[in-house]
Amino acid sequence: MKNIVLSLLLFINVSFQIQAQEFEKDAMNKIGILEKLIEKAESQQIDVLKEKTTLTTAKVFLMFANWDENHKAINEELLKKVSIYKNKADKVAKTLPQFERRDVNKILDKSIKEITSVLEGKIIRKPSVKIDWSKARLEGDQITYNNRPVFLSDYILKPNDSVLNSFYGNFDHFFISPSYLTKEDGMVNQAVIDNLESKKETNIGLILFDNSRLPNWAVDAYGKEFETTQNAFNRYDIDHPGSKKIQKKLITEMVPYAVGKKRSELGYMLSDKPNFNTYKIGDKLPWNSGGVSKYTLQKFTKWLKEKHTTIEKLNTIWGTSFVDFSDVFIEIPIDINLQGGAMWYDWTLFNMHRVTDWYTYLKYRIQKEDPYAKIHLKIESKLWNQNMRTHGIDVEEITKLSGIIGNETGADYIYNKGKLATWETKYIFNWREMCMFYDFLKSVSPNKINFNTQAHFLSSQNSSDLYLNPNYARASFWLAHTYGMTASRIWYWPRNIDGSVDKRRVGKNYIGTNNQQAAVTNEVAMTMIDLNSNAEEIMSMQRLRKPLRIFYSKTSAIHKKNHMDDLYDLYESLNFNGTPIGFATENIIKNQDAKNWDAILIAKTKFVTQQEFDAIQSYINKGGVVFLDNFSVLKNEYGIPFQTKLNSEAGGQIIKISTLEEFEIETTRFLQNKELLPNVLVSEKNKNGTKGCIWRVVQNKKGINVLSVVNVGNSIATLTLKLKNANTITCKNILTGQKENANIVLNPNDVYFLEITK
Repeated sequence: MKNIVLSLLLFINVSFQIQAQEFEKDAMNKIGILEKLIEKAESQQIDVLKEKTTLTTAKVFLMFANWDENHKAINEELLKKVSIYKNKADKVAKTLPQFERRDVNKILDKSIKEITSVLEGKIIRKPSVKIDWSKARLEGDQITYNNRPVFLSDYILKPNDSVLNSFYGNFDHFFISPSYLTKEDGMVNQAVIDNLESKKETNIGLILFDNSRLPNWAVDAYGKEFETTQNAFNRYDIDHPGSKKIQKKLITEMVPYAVGKKRSELGYMLSDKPNFNTYKIGDKLPWNSGGVSKYTLQKFTKWLKEKHTTIEKLNTIWGTSFVDFSDVFIEIPIDINLQGGAMWYDWTLFNMHRVTDWYTYLKYRIQKEDPYAKIHLKIESKLWNQNMRTHGIDVEEITKLSGIIGNETGADYIYNKGKLATWETKYIFNWREMCMFYDFLKSVSPNKINFNTQAHFLSSQNSSDLYLNPNYARASFWLAHTYGMTASRIWYWPRNIDGSVDKRRVGKNYIGTNNQQAAVTNEVAMTMIDLNSNAEEIMSMQRLRKPLRIFYSKTSAIHKKNHMDDLYDLYESLNFNGTPIGFATENIIKNQDAKNWDAILIAKTKFVTQQEFDAIQSYINKGGVVFLDNFSVLKNEYGIPFQTKLNSEAGGQIIKISTLEEFEIETTRFLQNKELLPNVLVSEKNKNGTKGCIWRVVQNKKGINVLSVVNVGNSIATLTLKLKNANTITCKNILTGQKENANIVLNPNDVYFLEITK
């Protein structure tokens, strides 16, 4: 029996080796074919950036596959750290090289087929844009190259290799860390200075502040309370006097090396995942949550006094009996059971104020050294999209403060937590965090670039799949750019140049990422080429006017346990109708031109401040239109009912709404009456009975209607396209030059980009 098992294992290993050789041989033959086709195309002055990119991807991933073939034990160890693979780590490690080689053959087949069709005249492509990253520049809300907009993407941790940089992105960057300070007097490590001075002036890039490491002397100089052990990305107490001292010295010494350089043109990223959580659930602390210092509590006391003016007012609101503000006591981390009360509200709001003040100070210090500096933060989309607000990040205020919209945003392809996510019942991927977040950010700051400094479209802690569909890569990146993304640093490229992996660097989520997925990596590159070939139209989609604005109240978001879910329900019901959706806040209403929108929608927003109430009323008085349900604008931030209701006596219009469905029906009628519906109308049918195709329409320079459609639904969609004032239409696929039917069928993850004419 033992001999039979050994023989079987030997047979399997030999079979794997033979199969590996066949895949490798097939790939090398196809590489030769593609190289000859490229040579032929170039002789006819046909652009072949796509084919050269695929050729590079194939060669790189064959090398990766060979490394994985010879290091199965390392991959097996890494696989065991991933929940969905830990019980089959041995099998996946053995089949991984074949999977990678099979992927390589697939992208070569696809590339050979496409360039053959181009040579035969069956496919007509726009010329690709080969970007020289040293000549790209920031201009307003776009990055410009050769006097036209472009979109830039790169991979985090990608080695500095000329071949990889040429095809997969080439941001310049430099880190600034408190750990560089060797002494309290502000002396920076000489090796850091030497490295900075030796860097050649090259590409457009960014400066990244690393707050996860402290200088060795800091705790001795400022005391143990200076260090915050629970905060993974910010290791020091931002309210401690020592923090300003360290940052002032660090910025004064290091920022001058970045002034006027290409490496700082995309700004100073002040923090990686800023998060200052201060709540508890029973006796348990959520991730990155903890207490605060005496310095923070002193600030809180001062803030309370400025806000409430007398201890009597505070006691009335809080239901307490403090003698003086100096007696005020609050337990931090605050218990989640207090959510909805006055104490919870004041602490949560203060936490946002103190964090915004900190980054305002850093901006001030940087601009003292670099007057034209633009700052931004890597703000996780979940900090706004999800319901909790105790993290200290006021997304609106930080975005207003920033010269560049900084964020960390993605779109889950699969949910790895062992149960079906709600979105999976209708959608092929979770588009909520990206679309809704980007519409909010661009509502706050419409004239700034959107820089996703850690793009989690391909993988994240919650979502990773070795067998990810390459079409999803195209769908998610395409959709992100139509919604506002200008530049991105993709998570991630952990392999070394030779294909090896550093176990200290790859972490537990390495397997199931793009560095084992030739087809996914190649499709991202193909998508970026297509986006840049059509950048004017994509930028027009980013700049589309948002006639409908959903009212966002920070007050209700703090108080309500499910406020963002409620807003998402409304947003979701409107987002598949071709009309861009924006957001309105008190600040947006007060400080932006109301001509930028036609109506404000207020749904399930029970709590607003008097200032928010007054801003809405002022908008109505000036002729504004508000769609209002029965659950909104009822109480102030402390739960006290308003004595008056919103009214249209002085002008304007309030349209009362009873249900979510009514919002969609009445706003569509409103847009139709004002002739604000898109020129192209799209009707959809699918087996789910709910809409799954997100679409936008713009006109190009020739006045032709351009339609972008992405099927985010989990079922096949049949679309019927119509053009206003036209009985029949002609549809042309912009990416291939081929004619399309006015009735099109889209599989999940399909992207269509069409010109539509009479």
